Amino acid sequence: MQPMLSRRLLAPALALALICAAALSGCAREAAPAVEYTLLDGQKVSSQQWAGKVMIVNFWATSCATCVKEMPEIVATHEKFKARGLDTVAVAMSYDPPAFVARFAETRKLPFGVAIDNTGSVANAFGPVQMTPTTFLINKRGEIVKRYVGEPDFAALHGLIEKLLAET
Repeated sequence: MQPMLSRRLLAPALALALICAAALSGCAREAAPAVEYTLLDGQKVSSQQWAGKVMIVNFWATSCATCVKEMPEIVATHEKFKARGLDTVAVAMSYDPPAFVARFAETRKLPFGVAIDNTGSVANAFGPVQMTPTTFLINKRGEIVKRYVGEPDFAALHGLIEKLLAET
């Protein structure tokens, strides 16, 4: 009786594993949410403006040690690939004091758009995002390719960006 029970349990587990593997391999990509936000410089931006670009959307906070630690790598990634079609937006969480965000962006000379998600609507549209840092990589078709919770492996991220930039 035991071997039969094991086979009955194994089939659904195997099916679930195959579904998960397909989702992780990029077979089932979800569209990035439609969002609007305002950058620190007052510019209004819509995710519709991301069309045709590979995007990094980084949710962070000035009070998050990992966020502060990874920001130079986010900057370096942006600088390395921006001429080839990568764009980046750093979205500060709703609980982050706007003056802290503005000071951080100014003193670090962040070379990309920085938004403050005052209402939490952008973070909610993406998940909701509950932990920082959380970074999304979006392809030229507006599909979420990868979600990183915590600091990404930047070498692997760069390899994935290379592949996405090469897509037509």
